[in-house]
Amino acid sequence: MRIFIPIKQVPETKAVRMDETTGTVIRQGVTAILNPLDLYAVEAALLLQARHQAETIAISMGPPAAETALREALAMGIGRAVLISDRAYAGSDSWATAWILAAAIRHCGPADLIICGERATDGDTGQVGPELAAALGWPVLTYVNRFDWDGAEFRAGRRVEDGVEELAGTLPAVITVVKEIAAPRLPTLAGKVRARQAIIPQLTQAELQLDPAAVGLAGSPTRVQKIFRPHIARTCQRVMAGDAEQAATACRDLHRFLHDRKVV
Repeated sequence: MRIFIPIKQVPETKAVRMDETTGTVIRQGVTAILNPLDLYAVEAALLLQARHQAETIAISMGPPAAETALREALAMGIGRAVLISDRAYAGSDSWATAWILAAAIRHCGPADLIICGERATDGDTGQVGPELAAALGWPVLTYVNRFDWDGAEFRAGRRVEDGVEELAGTLPAVITVVKEIAAPRLPTLAGKVRARQAIIPQLTQAELQLDPAAVGLAGSPTRVQKIFRPHIARTCQRVMAGDAEQAATACRDLHRFLHDRKVV
């Protein structure tokens, strides 16, 4: 069993800033972390690695600094890591990113299962997992909270609005997982030493040979048309009820106010 775990390095929530010209996230000069929701995907892969002696590969697309996120996954116990990094891919939206990841996974060899986090905390779209499945032509299960594999068939629980949907099928497949799947473990000291010493290969446009018109800003159909800070202004009326008569008047005024707006 060969498992790929796409992970992303994201700005720390308080440090997120947007470029108003390009509509993309500014990543230079901000504190970056491994996307917190990807930790659940890493843990799900590690559990399958332990049960089935699976091979696990963390893969990420980003600048060279994204190696830090990959080393964190290695410190947790993931077997190998691969970084996709090329200026040609800068500004890719979720659609272009999914096609780049698909090309990289094909380049790295056969895969049986791809486990993604529910979404990234910077874009917050939850689209890359399903789009990656589309790029590969694989089935996809989203919001998975339980996943078991017996060597031939998998069984999964999928969180839906009114409960859990029970599903079964065969690999290959792409799944996106929610927090219920497992509690992420902490890296061990031995894991941190191993991660620091690991050599992480880097894939570029030279290896993937993707159509330049299909990647980066040129290949991204999503466009941010405008970025602005909303101005919220509220006007209110304050009624002072100092005695029973004023309180009764205030109650009548409040009832009329709510009735006129069809609240009551």
